[in-house]
Amino acid sequence: MDIVTAFVGLIQLIIAILLAVVALYIGYSTFSKITKGIDEIQELKKGNVAVGIIIAAIFFAIAIVIQSGVAGISIGITNALGGDWWSLVAAFIQLILGIVLAIATIYLALNILDRLTKGINEFEELKKGNVAVALMMAGVIVATAVIIQSGVIGITSALI
Repeated sequence: MDIVTAFVGLIQLIIAILLAVVALYIGYSTFSKITKGIDEIQELKKGNVAVGIIIAAIFFAIAIVIQSGVAGISIGITNALGGDWWSLVAAFIQLILGIVLAIATIYLALNILDRLTKGINEFEELKKGNVAVALMMAGVIVATAVIIQSGVIGITSALI
């Protein structure tokens, strides 16, 4: 086994773990601010499955977007070892941009959903434990992330 390859792999793993933790924290914190009066921790303690579904969807969505960003970091590290440090900087910029785009787009998608479903107050339904509404919102969140991932991959290929 090549020692440089093993070292790069270890660095990639450490960066992936750190970025995952930070991104999940940012995503959860941002979601907590937009849930319009839902105390997620208390709802989870009460066994509110609907809130659990939405939080899981947020985590999945962030993971989908982060995965493509971590792949860019891997390429950036490899290129940096070859002397192209710009590639590593571009990869980090792309990853941060991906996180910001994911969170902003999920927020926008949920607001559009709220406007399209005028007869339903989604966040009130979540408080009541309405799993059907939670699944609908989770679908919007994950679908948005899948679409955003394509854009993040496009940014990666353009920058790196």
